[in-house]
Amino acid sequence: MENFSSKDLAMKAQKKILSNMANKSVVQMFIDDTSSEILDELYRVSKEFTGSRTEAQKVIKDLIKVVVKIAVLFRHNRFSEEELSLAQTFKKKLHQGAMTAISFHEVEFTFEQTVMSEILTACRDMLLKLVATHLTPKSHGRINHVFNHYSDPGLLTQLYNPDGPFKSNLNKICNGLNKLLEEGKL
Repeated sequence: MENFSSKDLAMKAQKKILSNMANKSVVQMFIDDTSSEILDELYRVSKEFTGSRTEAQKVIKDLIKVVVKIAVLFRHNRFSEEELSLAQTFKKKLHQGAMTAISFHEVEFTFEQTVMSEILTACRDMLLKLVATHLTPKSHGRINHVFNHYSDPGLLTQLYNPDGPFKSNLNKICNGLNKLLEEGKL
C-alpha cells in the first residue's frame, strides 16, 4: 500500500514555500518586533564585520529559514517526546546564552570569547540533533552557517570591544534580549 499523507504533503509545502519567502514581510508574520530589531542589528554587525552585504543577508536569511521551518515542525507536532525534551534543553541553553551576552555587555571587561563560543556551539549541536531526521542536509548547513558565523572569535571580540565599532549595536541587541527575557519569550 502506498504511504500517502496529505498532512505530510501540506507540511512539506509549507516548509518549502516559507523557506523561499524569507524576506522582511514574512519575518513580520512570524517574528515579533523586538526579535526583528535584534535581527536588524545582527545584520548590521555581520555586514560591517564581513564587509559584505551579500554575506550578511545570507546569514540572516539562513537564520530566518531555520526558525520558520522549526516552527512549522512544532506546529505539526513532528517532534517525539525525546526531541521535545531536547528542545527544552536547547531553549534553556539559549536562555543561558542570552543572559551571558547581556552580562558581558553590562559588566565591562568581563567578556570571555571562549564562553560565548562554547554556548553557541552547544546550541548549534543541540539544534542539529533536534532536526536531524526532520530537515535536509541543506538546512543543517544553514544551521552550521549561522552558528559558526556568530561564534567566530574575531566577530565576538570586536562585538564586545568597549571601544569598538559595534558598541551601539551590542547595546540594542542586549536591550532587545532583555525585553524578550522579561516577556518570557526567550
